[in-house]
Amino acid sequence: MSAINVAIVGASGYTGLELVKILINHPKFNLSYVSNSEGGVMLSELHPSLSGVYECKVLKADIDEIAQECELVFLALPHKTAMAYVKPLIAKGVKVVDLSADYRLPQDIYEEFYCPHTDVDNLSHVVYGLPEMFRQELKSAKLVANPGCYPTSAILGLLPFMDKRVQNTPIIIDAKTGVSGSGKKLSDSTHFVNINDNLFAYNPLMHRHAPEIAQKLDINFDEVNFVPHLVPLTRGMISSIYIQVSDDFDAFKVLEDFYKDEPFVRISKNPVDMKNVAGTNFCDIYVKQKGNMLFISSSIDNLLRGASSQAVVNANIMMGLDEDSGIPNIAYVP
Repeated sequence: MSAINVAIVGASGYTGLELVKILINHPKFNLSYVSNSEGGVMLSELHPSLSGVYECKVLKADIDEIAQECELVFLALPHKTAMAYVKPLIAKGVKVVDLSADYRLPQDIYEEFYCPHTDVDNLSHVVYGLPEMFRQELKSAKLVANPGCYPTSAILGLLPFMDKRVQNTPIIIDAKTGVSGSGKKLSDSTHFVNINDNLFAYNPLMHRHAPEIAQKLDINFDEVNFVPHLVPLTRGMISSIYIQVSDDFDAFKVLEDFYKDEPFVRISKNPVDMKNVAGTNFCDIYVKQKGNMLFISSSIDNLLRGASSQAVVNANIMMGLDEDSGIPNIAYVP
């Protein structure tokens, strides 16, 4: 198979950088088009860490140029901005992996938590990019909605136990993530003097990732009690999940059996941490049962499994490649 030309639109941010790092070493994808909203700079000006490693011009994103040169594009753009690119790219026959929230939810739920949707037609055939749930659908997908980082961690932790949960009982998700999840743009909450030696919740119970979790698990939004926290770390995410179950069963065996054939889910006999998944596409999961209460702990790298490496896994599946092609699996330890 000849090389497959791919593009990144939105190369300036952290997820754009992670995409570059994966794609420049990918055995089949050729990163032939790198762009942002302005262009006119070299990639190393945006990301000095790439100096002497990989260099190219960052172009001003042009849909016609992308369509002429590339078979697939990664959109590492904010919500609302992404859908303006998806519609014309799909019309020109380019496959798209969208890292924003624009296609993760039905129109009514999206508009309740985000903004008016300007590409409703493409919502009808988008595939949610969680391979453990939608691998077969991804094989023929033209448009993939890459999941959010919090939903990835929470959904993967919950999936094996949804049929054992007592219906209509609350699901409690206490999640913590590093500051990189907030992006490059400075805010009061990510300012060094506010986040250093600190920890706090934000948007408790009403965070816009909660309906994504509920919708993909096919439960009511009111059943998901999701509280995210920002911690003074660069990267990483851990979700502590509590659900009520009715049956007497071996929770560890259920978890192990459910994911026995999944290459990027690791089952742990000890409580998981962020460090062992940092820099990888793995999701580590631990479970502990006490009577009818189940504790599930799920850990991912928010920039990789929660964004860029999962996007490349989805692209691999879409293009008929081995799922693990080019995907990082060595953690940043120590």
